[in-house]
Amino acid sequence: MIYIKKDKVKNSGECPIYIKILFKQKSVTISTGKYISEERWIETDNLRRKLRVEREKVLKEYLDLYVLKIEKVYNQIVKYEEDIRISEFKLMILGKHKDDVIPTLLELIDKHNDYFAKLVAVGERSKASLQKYMRVKDLIQTFNSKKNGFKDIQIDKVNSRYIYNLESFLKFESEYKGKLGIKNNSTVKYFKNLKTICNYAVKMELIEKNPFNLYGGKIKEVEACFLTEEELERIENKDFKIDRLERVKDLFLFSCYTGYAPVDVLKLTRKNIIQDANKNLWIKTNRQKTDSRSNVPLLPQAIRIINKYQFESETLLPKISNQKMNAYLKEIAEIVGLDKNLTWYVSRHTFATTVTLGNGIKIENVSAMLGHKTIRQTQHYAKILDSSVSEDMQKLMEKFRDK
Repeated sequence: MIYIKKDKVKNSGECPIYIKILFKQKSVTISTGKYISEERWIETDNLRRKLRVEREKVLKEYLDLYVLKIEKVYNQIVKYEEDIRISEFKLMILGKHKDDVIPTLLELIDKHNDYFAKLVAVGERSKASLQKYMRVKDLIQTFNSKKNGFKDIQIDKVNSRYIYNLESFLKFESEYKGKLGIKNNSTVKYFKNLKTICNYAVKMELIEKNPFNLYGGKIKEVEACFLTEEELERIENKDFKIDRLERVKDLFLFSCYTGYAPVDVLKLTRKNIIQDANKNLWIKTNRQKTDSRSNVPLLPQAIRIINKYQFESETLLPKISNQKMNAYLKEIAEIVGLDKNLTWYVSRHTFATTVTLGNGIKIENVSAMLGHKTIRQTQHYAKILDSSVSEDMQKLMEKFRDK
């Protein structure tokens, strides 16, 4: 089918002429490189009427020859029973070799990251997630140059050998900030990012299949570090004379009693606080990481911390970088005598285990407050909470004693 694209009008008022080709129940469009005004296209019935304008006669002849060329290419494919894809059929018509236009892995990463950056700009995705995708690009570039001696690779050359050599490089040879090798779970997550990137390319019809479907690495479950009730009270009851430590303590405790991750805590403002029909205060917001709703009722401990800093800044609580926060938390752990790797994220685990599940809150409700998209994400915390197992078994023991 020959048609014009009215949405691509030149300054001269002419529209480009395209040919749409059907091949193996799929379609592809090709630009002819020729133009005509919409008015003349309609008046000549798509150049099918008897033409009087010499320029239009030449144009008609050109298009007829182009269609004839397409038919010749198709006949050649049928004659030699060639098994080719529609993208390769288009290349044959254009007189190109397929290697000329097969996208490279880095090209696909760039296309995805450009799109993802636009989502970040309108607030639909987080900057932290974009940084991970940019990190993936750096890792691919380093692997290609150090282990393969080339900068980039065509996507159809990404096979099982390439993928598992990449995995080996990431786990044992990749260097970052003085550290050698990337742990299994982080490596698997990078491959998950690559799979997402190529799924986007499939959706955009840049490639036909995702080569990273070949990868079979699995996340190894790591026991989450959390504070017991006694450890939590140890921090809560300690008055720090140093102002920065007292602030860090308050930020940490706020996360312990709300379950909010560091990135979400720092974005909260008074507008996120609502009051329900029973006059209880809630924080209402979406988690930045998953964009899922995470509404949490405010416990008295969290309200006291909010009130303490209510006149200091536009945000609900003082701002601090995650790096400094974790450094100061190590000081706090040493001062109160905690033999644990205390980080800001430990507070979120503490909310899930000690504060909620440990006090009989249903796992479905805990999952909703954490902003998890599935219960499976929350079950990890339930598995490591021995106290809840002990309590349930105690009830069972009492039942059997009565028999």
